[in-house]
Amino acid sequence: VQLQASGGGLVQPGGSLRLSCAASGDILDEYAVLWFRQAPEKEREGVACMSIWSGMTLYSNFAKGRFTISRDNAKKMVFLEMTNVKPEDAGVYYCGERWRSCTLRVNDFGSWGQGTLVTVSS
Repeated sequence: VQLQASGGGLVQPGGSLRLSCAASGDILDEYAVLWFRQAPEKEREGVACMSIWSGMTLYSNFAKGRFTISRDNAKKMVFLEMTNVKPEDAGVYYCGERWRSCTLRVNDFGSWGQGTLVTVSS
């Protein structure tokens, strides 16, 4: 399976944005999908994970209460709904996959494609 993130753009502080992660190849039934991000000169960091297999979700502390990870019924897309966006949320967002279980460790995931850029500015 190969994943591709999209939906990034310019958002004002306090605004909302919805990112999409599309899977090609195998369906996602037995995978977990992680949204992670990388800001300039910063380490990659996990944002939110959903196990398609178990339904479990996992959020980083900075994402809790503001971001929501979800999927569509066909299980070929995973979304990241971002609300109350802050300047520190800016960066390139990616989605990656691994077998079944969720973690927030980016190195546990693979198959990510090009990311999508989120810019936060008024």
